[in-house]
Amino acid sequence: MLGEAIIKGMAVTARNFLGSYVSDERLTTIQYPDERQSLSEAVRNFPFLVYDAGDWQKGLRCVACQICEKECPPKCIYIVKSKDKKPDYIGKPQLYPAIFDIDTSVCMSCQICVEVCPFDAIKMDTEFELSTADRFGGLLLHKDQLAKPNTYYHKIHPTEAGEVDARLAAEKAKVEAKAKADAEAKAKAAAAKPAPVLAAAAPGAAPSLAAKPA
Repeated sequence: MLGEAIIKGMAVTARNFLGSYVSDERLTTIQYPDERQSLSEAVRNFPFLVYDAGDWQKGLRCVACQICEKECPPKCIYIVKSKDKKPDYIGKPQLYPAIFDIDTSVCMSCQICVEVCPFDAIKMDTEFELSTADRFGGLLLHKDQLAKPNTYYHKIHPTEAGEVDARLAAEKAKVEAKAKADAEAKAKAAAAKPAPVLAAAAPGAAPSLAAKPA
């Protein structure tokens, strides 16, 4: 029937309008900015860098591998790798990004940087109130502005963050178990190695070392 879609659309509008007087679920608008809409876990806007522990400079997961920079379609990520290494939050020497910038005026929120990162160091934020009068400098975010704690990641994407932490913990436990097994094997091999003994020397001759017979 001609105009059927228009009639259906007007029916939906009327149902929401009349229903809004008796049910909050029918309210299709909110009084922004006094009221804020609860965001879904799937919401994504611009990337941020995750760090562990309390110090963002030591705790950054990023090791400046530059994969995200190479894979970014609009080329909005700029990274300069450090020339030295410094201890991370667990004391392991790591390379780090001396510079890590993201131009949010160019970023298209495609999340490819998140998908290709092998260290779960970059994730998508839900922050959208980023308007500024400075079109270029104000939308160019630097490393200190991008760094956010793992607790923040858990707050905005709890399910995903829990899965990432579980995977990282399993990988860490696996590495530690291997290192412990290697250390025990080395200690066992050292203990089984026969100790050298002094061989009987002829009168007037200097003593010499000889291996103890098995």
